Amino acid sequence: MAEEKKVFVNNEDGDSAEITLQKKQAEPEVEEIDTAAELEKLKAELSAKDERLIRLQADFINFRKRTEKERTDLAAVIEQAFLKDLLPLLDNLSRASDSMENADAETLRKGIEMIKQETVAVMGKHGLEPIDTLNKPFDPNYHQAVGTVKDETKEDGLIAAELQRGYIARGRVIRPSMVQVVSNS
Repeated sequence: MAEEKKVFVNNEDGDSAEITLQKKQAEPEVEEIDTAAELEKLKAELSAKDERLIRLQADFINFRKRTEKERTDLAAVIEQAFLKDLLPLLDNLSRASDSMENADAETLRKGIEMIKQETVAVMGKHGLEPIDTLNKPFDPNYHQAVGTVKDETKEDGLIAAELQRGYIARGRVIRPSMVQVVSNS
């Protein structure tokens, strides 16, 4: 604790003031620290942490490069598999083109229908599904209205005609169906 001492001071004008002086007691001696050794220890710790941080940053950069390469490689494999599935379609189109001079209209129609069915099967294998439209209620999430028609036999808001087929791939619309919607009002 501090000791207090009161002192009265008179100045030349005859005024006096009381001043309280406090004398601090000596602080207990603190064990002297070897600052040079402590400083070296802290520098060594900081250096170790810096090295660890640099290693972590390098590991992260390598991880990012590795995942980007893996993603690119995976995309290439998927693309190659898709193209491989399309090769029979290309073969059939080539055969149809080569036989056009010698085939009659019905044979060509059947060949084109078979190629269409094979195309739908290949696309379906890769997750492509057509969007149902006819006589379904118009849904702007799946359909694009390009016109309206009057049809007293159908209620308003139903799809009367599909002008271009829409498709969904793995739950996502990749192209909405272009449709005409019934509007009797």
